[in-house]
Amino acid sequence: MTARYCSLPRQPDPTYAPGLAAERLAALLGGRRMWLNGTVLHYYFFDGAADGSVITVPATGQTRRMPWAGAPEQREVVRDCFREWQDLGLGVTFAEVGDRSEAELRIGFQAGDGSWSAIGRDALCAGLNERTMNLGWDLTAPGARAIALHEIGHALGMAHEHQSPLAGLHFDDEAVYADLAGPPNHFSRDTTYVNVLRKLDASEVNGSVWDPLSIMEAPFAPGLILEPEQYRRGMEPPGTLSPADKEFVLRWYPPADPTAPPALVPFRSAPLRLGPGEQADFTVEPPETRTYTVRTFGECDAVVVVFEEREGEPRFLSGRDDGGAPHNATLTVRLVKGRRYFVRVRLYSARGSGETAVMCW
Repeated sequence: MTARYCSLPRQPDPTYAPGLAAERLAALLGGRRMWLNGTVLHYYFFDGAADGSVITVPATGQTRRMPWAGAPEQREVVRDCFREWQDLGLGVTFAEVGDRSEAELRIGFQAGDGSWSAIGRDALCAGLNERTMNLGWDLTAPGARAIALHEIGHALGMAHEHQSPLAGLHFDDEAVYADLAGPPNHFSRDTTYVNVLRKLDASEVNGSVWDPLSIMEAPFAPGLILEPEQYRRGMEPPGTLSPADKEFVLRWYPPADPTAPPALVPFRSAPLRLGPGEQADFTVEPPETRTYTVRTFGECDAVVVVFEEREGEPRFLSGRDDGGAPHNATLTVRLVKGRRYFVRVRLYSARGSGETAVMCW
């Protein structure tokens, strides 16, 4: 039987200045989709009779309303999968709520609509009465729990592993189109291309190497993969969180140290004991409305991203790459008194002790 595939909708490609190295572009791109560390992600299950989609029944021309509510056993599988991700010790936490207006993640179970999720903070673009995730398969079936783990991975900002340019997978394209066009997926050619055949930009991948064991990797039947030769007979990932999955999310969402002092006293220079590849998040509350300069100091090579809190959510405001220079990333941004801002610093290389500092003035 053909495997069930995730069916993410097509998203417009972001545009950035040409010439940025892939790893630096990843920091700016990731700043748009990854949640600010320390965020509480609230999730809500649609359960009302009025919540659903009107679809056209194939070959009849008639319409039918498909509910979004899921059975209790379906919801319990999803709760258990949230707990599994949480038990990794992530710096973000999950909390179920009964009011959709309080939820960043709104989950439906519409049969026939496949399984998909908004990637990371793209969920904030959906209306309060819209789903950010759908789980259209029976999650209690053998092996189907992996579907919920996979979609939560998307909600945390992870991309499809088989679409990584690092994978080196060469598909028989027409065989893949034909396979996914049939049951149970019924994918259009565009849906198959977006979710399987399209290669991601290097800035979007989950790690520095391809991970065939990732929860974000899809299974493939024999004959769909031409190269590498070892996968011509098919690929069947285990459907569990791999070590590389855990490494990726813990790199973006490291656990908070309750004994550590705040990384920054607002509008004061403070040391950030970061090593290459590490990041720090901190808050800024401006004392007056004007244009400020946010700048790193020290022997460092960094990317700085600023978020503005709007309606309780961090919204991307501006980002700056220092271009690989060993000194100082400087960002000029207008901040408004009475609003709260978040600054993220990601370090790429450092000299000496590896310490740097950030100041906003």
